[in-house]
Amino acid sequence: MILKTLYIVRHGQTDLNKQGIVQGRGMNTDLNQEGRLQAQMFYDAYKHIPFDKIYISELKRTQQSIQPFIDLGISFEKLSGLDELAWGIHEGQRSTPETKAAFLKVMRDWTSGRLDSKFEKGESPNEVKIRQEEALKIIMSHPEEQNVLICMHGRAMRLFLCLLTEQPLTKMETFPHQNLVLYKVTFDGSRFEIADFNNSIHLQVH
Repeated sequence: MILKTLYIVRHGQTDLNKQGIVQGRGMNTDLNQEGRLQAQMFYDAYKHIPFDKIYISELKRTQQSIQPFIDLGISFEKLSGLDELAWGIHEGQRSTPETKAAFLKVMRDWTSGRLDSKFEKGESPNEVKIRQEEALKIIMSHPEEQNVLICMHGRAMRLFLCLLTEQPLTKMETFPHQNLVLYKVTFDGSRFEIADFNNSIHLQVH
């Protein structure tokens, strides 16, 4: 028996996404026109789901991505635990050969198990996991909320999916994503299971 279903989406496109610039927790950017269109397409595809609650990060791009659901009167809550990983000194910076090398090195650190590795003024995967565990505790403390919509961020979503599926954070790269893609996760009282993996059907123009 399924006790709870989590519909987890990444926020819609921002101009920095389009330009390939890292945002992170410190960049509170808005959706661009494409991002707003993605939000509408997701709403059109999932407005029939009777969501009991919405959880978003404290960054406005997540609220903008699911605003049509909020406009229906569905209760929502901001959780800092759902914020994006902080990329520190690299947030908002244009990509250069040096920054690309730095990102490559930190990704290698993470996938090889050095999960405390981080950029200056940034966060490590282990630090993000601690705040995500707090957010998950809040989300799961409401058994009456059976259908839950969660909007968060790319790297954080990868880590969150590791947490839910009890996989080590070194497996974060096994969860691909793009803007406003959906992961549907069910909970049966003892474990989480991914029912819909990296679903982007709603973004395809018919």
